[in-house]
Amino acid sequence: MTGPTRAEYCVIACAEAWRDDGEVLASPMGLIPSIGARLARLTFAPDLLLTDGEALLVRPDGTPEGWLPYREHLAWVTGGRRHVMMGASQIDRFGNQNISCIGDWEHPKRQLLGVRGAPVNTLNNPTSYWIPRHSRRVFVERVDMVCGVGYDRADGARYHRIPRVVSDLGVFDFATPDRSMRLASLHPGVTVEQVREATGFELTVPDEVPATREPTGEELRLIREVVDPAGARVREVAA
Repeated sequence: MTGPTRAEYCVIACAEAWRDDGEVLASPMGLIPSIGARLARLTFAPDLLLTDGEALLVRPDGTPEGWLPYREHLAWVTGGRRHVMMGASQIDRFGNQNISCIGDWEHPKRQLLGVRGAPVNTLNNPTSYWIPRHSRRVFVERVDMVCGVGYDRADGARYHRIPRVVSDLGVFDFATPDRSMRLASLHPGVTVEQVREATGFELTVPDEVPATREPTGEELRLIREVVDPAGARVREVAA
């Protein structure tokens, strides 16, 4: 078996977001997070619940294992029993996320998805982020519009938590005194200088930055033979 690719390190980093969550509903948005959630369920997070996004709880292979009507889904959303992994068109040092527009929201240069459910997601349950192309256009000093709520705006929100941000360069968290973003690990082949150059704000960097956890042999087998045998993961991270 060949060694892990950058895409597979990203899968592992996303899967780790759900470690020790227990029986919560995983809501991965995007290909790599979806592969990561299924891998977590098959390995170290057997109590994790997966959904088809409509009305069913599903097993990692997509077959039904329970019923989750929309009214009950909404109750889970507002009670901290879901862990979302969203994308971000922009994210800042405190974890504020933008998926709505670029530029002044009254006269935007570019219209994006819109706010959608980001405020409810971020204030009412843990929310992590997956960013497949780490750049200064995404990691910005200040987001143009706050959709997902960061640590500097979430005072008093009972279930607000941002466990991690995963990009194609590394893993980031907010384990700092002011809850600003910190470099938690580097994917193999990536340097601290590369991350700093691709980040549009001053990032907290420890004296020693560990490497992102390597997939085990069994995890690699599951990724390649069970969860993503077609190799779709390389569409998001080719390296």
